[in-house]
Amino acid sequence: MFRTEVIIPHSKRKLGHKDPVFTIGSCFSDCIGNKFRDFKFDVLANPFGTVYNPISIANLLDYAIQNKPPEEDTFLENQGLQANYDFHSSFSALEKETVKKRIELAIDQSNNFLNKTQWLIVTLGTAWVYERLDNGDIVSNCHKLPSRLFNKRLLSQEQIIASLEPKLAKLKELRPDMEVILTVSPVRHIKDTLQHNNVSKSTLRLVCERLVNENSFIQYFPSYEIMMDDLRDYRFYKSDMIHPNADAEDYIWNQFSETYFDRKTLDINAEWAKIRAALNHKPFNPTSKQHQQFIKQTIDKLHQLKNVLPIDEELTQLKGQLV
Repeated sequence: MFRTEVIIPHSKRKLGHKDPVFTIGSCFSDCIGNKFRDFKFDVLANPFGTVYNPISIANLLDYAIQNKPPEEDTFLENQGLQANYDFHSSFSALEKETVKKRIELAIDQSNNFLNKTQWLIVTLGTAWVYERLDNGDIVSNCHKLPSRLFNKRLLSQEQIIASLEPKLAKLKELRPDMEVILTVSPVRHIKDTLQHNNVSKSTLRLVCERLVNENSFIQYFPSYEIMMDDLRDYRFYKSDMIHPNADAEDYIWNQFSETYFDRKTLDINAEWAKIRAALNHKPFNPTSKQHQQFIKQTIDKLHQLKNVLPIDEELTQLKGQLV
């Protein structure tokens, strides 16, 4: 025995390709959302960009639930760019109206998707927050404004639960068949120092435990524990020694798959992975008899998945290569 494996109980409810999935939170939500997208699930992955603290996640969910735009005092200008304290820098622009339109589009898209979502995956990144000194609001993004404009502090468990739990309950009320998966980001926030990062992650983990114990529709997936205790070797990190590398992401995705997918979904994913590899194949001679036969065989395999996965684009791509 040369490693410590994280034992994860299988979810009683299983997730399939026809179940809409909404992800929100830190960059791990991007990662797992992209995995869902790669395997042809119906997913809306981090439509507001990466967001790290649970108060801002709750605020964004509230925008989406109510389909309401942010207040005027959440907008700002810095170094010639217009932005919004509650939204990622990818929404920034030279004109304020452009920022507003981008934000309103993301909120509307999220509202529409949440109305059909069956699985909500929330990744909590940090319990450290920055609040504006002018009005006390917690921001999602400081947009490189001077630190003297903010107060940095650690959220308590009670503050996080009081903000996040009502939003999750409201979504459950709107979508009675929705399941929520909470996870803590395995990315360490070393700018807070490792000591304060551990305090932050511990706070988030206790919040997750309380929410799971008090709400039957909320589950916890241990991505943080998998990274820290199972993959506790720097060969599973990118060169910054902070973010999980592709091997770690694949391993965590496989653990997630074994937890939430049934045998049929796992088999479909395995078949699709082979087809994806075939689609990425670069032939030396595209018109050769061998490659043309390869294309036809791949088309036949795609047709077998046509009623399960949205593969029209891939079919069109391959048919265009036939001579």
